[in-house]
Amino acid sequence: MSDIAGAAITGADDENAVLLVSPPVRNALIDSPILRTLLRLAWPNVIALSAGTCVVIAETSYIGRLGVEPLAAMALVFPFVILTMMMSGGAMGGGVASAIARALGAGDVDRASTLAGHALLIGVCFGLSFMLGMLIIGPALLVLLGGRGNVLANAVGYSQVFFGGAVLPWLMNSMAGILRGTGNMKLPSLMILGSAVLQVIFGGALGLGLGPIPQFGMRGVAAGSLLAFLTSTFVMSWYLFSGRARLVPRIKGLQVRWAMLADILKVGLISCFSPLQSVLTLSIFTHLLTRFGTEILAGYGIGARLEFMLTSVAFAFGIASVPMVGMAIGAQQISRARRVALTAGLLSFISVGLVATLIAIFPDVWINIFTEDPSVRAASSQYLSTAAPMYAFIGLAMSCYFSSQGAAKVLGPVLAQSARLLFIAVGGWWMSQRHAPAADFFILAAASMVVLGLLSTSSVILTRWGPRESGVAPGHPALGGVAD
Repeated sequence: MSDIAGAAITGADDENAVLLVSPPVRNALIDSPILRTLLRLAWPNVIALSAGTCVVIAETSYIGRLGVEPLAAMALVFPFVILTMMMSGGAMGGGVASAIARALGAGDVDRASTLAGHALLIGVCFGLSFMLGMLIIGPALLVLLGGRGNVLANAVGYSQVFFGGAVLPWLMNSMAGILRGTGNMKLPSLMILGSAVLQVIFGGALGLGLGPIPQFGMRGVAAGSLLAFLTSTFVMSWYLFSGRARLVPRIKGLQVRWAMLADILKVGLISCFSPLQSVLTLSIFTHLLTRFGTEILAGYGIGARLEFMLTSVAFAFGIASVPMVGMAIGAQQISRARRVALTAGLLSFISVGLVATLIAIFPDVWINIFTEDPSVRAASSQYLSTAAPMYAFIGLAMSCYFSSQGAAKVLGPVLAQSARLLFIAVGGWWMSQRHAPAADFFILAAASMVVLGLLSTSSVILTRWGPRESGVAPGHPALGGVAD
């Protein structure tokens, strides 16, 4: 009788005893319909990430009020900032969510709490590494990228403040990863939304000056971002350590266990190569287009902005699939995990592809937001008509990447990103040697997206995700209902 959870005996004697067994507690991430659950988890991310896009636009706007040199300085330092956020959020944050979701799916709350403590330790260590690295060699990297004079001075000023507090975004995204691993998408999304609003307020006030607040320029803009991150970190810390989440991170008396670190890093560390390769691919392709002049480059840039915006939609579905796949893997429901991955991939492919194809057919809807220059408009229209329909494959690849994180099998999608990088580099070199027109380079970009999407999907299909494909849990009760 001790083997049956929730059993109770009533009656006068054993012969007349009635055994009452309470029904097993349901876990919505494992038991509920896949499509409905995925949509419920994804919609807060869509709203929050859309707000993040607005922040980029707003920040560019008020930095522009400081002058052309600060605007150029922001363009110089932005790749390092976005790389930090992508690595700490989507890459390592996905590794954290995956490890915790798999532990919860296996019914091991104690392991999940210990993993959460190790996740915070990883966030602090990586934040300190980014801080020291950028403070020591950051100025030299900015010079290498072409920073000179006042542009360099502004870029260094921003970098010193932002990366001086690099621990904050890493801690913030580590906590967001912990919460997502439990199935809670709403609070991290609310924090992204709130952080976006605070970045605009604090960054604008400290950068431009407001009332008694003096104008701190680029240093003030960076400080505004850190204050926003600090606020989000405080709120999530309060939520986690107050016991309101499905676990409390184990900090007091934490003994570092390499097995716990490895469970997170085997996904998060490998995942970090994906944003690194994305930035490198973008840089190489941009360099290839410089030979065609400013108008072609600007036209491509307008199209690339659309790609950035639409991948936020794919990110929303992808990050929502991480805890669903992870908990299914932990419960040994491998076939369900694959159905989640397939559903998320189709949603990303269709939603991104539909919007991008409409804009490819009616490019002026997008181009009118940015320019009236006829040459730039022609170049942008040509790029969008060629490449935009293929954005669907970018959405598919991103969804496969996150689903693979949930299964702790992320190497395949990362290698697919490597293949795209090689495709662009080798193909671009070959075309440059033959003096191919810009239109051919746009075809190269579109083809690279198809390569990335197909290889990422193939890696998910061909990689073994677990010891069995059964949808039956291994005999432990599922955890409580999903927290949102």
